[in-house]
Amino acid sequence: MARPDNFFNFGDLSAGITRTLAPGITTRVFVGEQAMFSVVTFDPHSEGSIHRHTEEQWGVMLKGNGIRIQDGAEVPVIEGDFWCTASDVEHGFTAGPTGAKVLDIFAPPRDAYRTTGTGFAT
Repeated sequence: MARPDNFFNFGDLSAGITRTLAPGITTRVFVGEQAMFSVVTFDPHSEGSIHRHTEEQWGVMLKGNGIRIQDGAEVPVIEGDFWCTASDVEHGFTAGPTGAKVLDIFAPPRDAYRTTGTGFAT
């Protein structure tokens, strides 16, 4: 049975916009009017660069673990943890030994993530 528009599943992210953020870090992006979902997959020990942007960002650790770097603090995170990153706060992530899958939620949507591309597009 075909799913209606605007219904998705974490097991099949093929409908999303593809971005390669850094070596070993890819995402699928789903854009709404007021918010954006980015499902980020981290290979083991991959590292996202420290960056900042004007959009508020919430993160949810769906699978795996790692270190969330936020405003200079390194915070260990495990499956089920979630966090908020305010506008213009420096942040990044280093995946643990099994990698990680993180759901990032941006409000408002990040313009740079509306198209396929590479990099964090700060």
